[in-house]
Amino acid sequence: MKTKSLINSALLVASLSSTVALAAPTITPDPPVLGAKGYILLDYNTGQVLVEKNAHDQLNPASLTKLMTAYVAGQEINNGNISLDDEVVISEKAWAKNFPDSSKMFIEVGTSVALMDLYRGLIVQSGNDASVAIAEHVAGSEDAFVGLMNSWADKLELNNTAFTNPHGLDSDGLYSTPYDIALLSRAIIRDLPSIYPLYSETAYTYNKITQYNRNGLLRDRSLNVDGMKTGYTSGAGYSLATSATNGDMRLISVVMGSASTKSRESESKQLLSFGFRFFDTVLASQADKEIAQAKVWMGEHDQVSVGVEQDIFVTVAKADAKKIKAELIYDGELTAPIAKGQQVGKVVYSLEDETIAEAPLMALEPVEEGSIFKRILDWFKQLFSSWF
Repeated sequence: MKTKSLINSALLVASLSSTVALAAPTITPDPPVLGAKGYILLDYNTGQVLVEKNAHDQLNPASLTKLMTAYVAGQEINNGNISLDDEVVISEKAWAKNFPDSSKMFIEVGTSVALMDLYRGLIVQSGNDASVAIAEHVAGSEDAFVGLMNSWADKLELNNTAFTNPHGLDSDGLYSTPYDIALLSRAIIRDLPSIYPLYSETAYTYNKITQYNRNGLLRDRSLNVDGMKTGYTSGAGYSLATSATNGDMRLISVVMGSASTKSRESESKQLLSFGFRFFDTVLASQADKEIAQAKVWMGEHDQVSVGVEQDIFVTVAKADAKKIKAELIYDGELTAPIAKGQQVGKVVYSLEDETIAEAPLMALEPVEEGSIFKRILDWFKQLFSSWF
């Protein structure tokens, strides 16, 4: 299921082939119906939702909360405010003994622990003690860190999410949704490339105690799962955010409020298998790669190379991957001077006459204004062409 390149030439508007026009209509089966309270399947590259049920209902996220704890700390690392090499002195509030009946990494008060070890305790062991230690190191106090969590939730447009603590133990006012958790998972993969690999680690030993990652799908050989996070409290039920790849396609699934550990894994696997079996992520246009040569008037050159600034992906049913059409729409006639990166129009991608994506069309190179003789010549050419 390799990512497919759609545009390889300037022949963008033409039908792909006569055989495509005669192809049978695409039939995609109904998605699986799961027992979880809410769930979603989302394409990482496009953000397109493939399957959902109660995806915007506010539910208890339990330890899925720790995804935001990891994200906030990761952004502080990105900004240079803290480092993975930092030594964190464990306070009484972060002491493992404060969490007798919940997951922990068994850190002890007064000891010094590397931030990277706390990250592993947070991600692999789902340690509530590690969550508090990280929160205090980042923001000085747990309450201040919660403020950062909610600020980042706003920035990421997690519109139905609110945090009250960094670990996810049941609390009034703590809630999120499958959709918001999927967006947060996507942000971690995109923004924290040095942290995300920790989510695929299956075990971690600290204080001579080895604990295993509770995400059983990491050990499922039928899928290439490389994260993300489990969650459970008596109030929330069993939850699981999962990311998996197949070739260059990456999908994110979130199930919340499942009945058991086995059911959350089975339901997540059903979602991912459905997505990989029946859908494709198509690379419609590659960043900074020429799509076409556009006519330029009054310039030292008569044409300019045009393309898009970012990779443009679309998600379609597998059988529709070769039916996509693309059309270049220019913002009128192009006249020099033209700057590199200047928007000159847009690319519209369609499937069976329905628009599925659009992207700005940019000049990939500059075109300076031509000589006075060239401009006069082009003026007459434009005038002549306008008569016909």
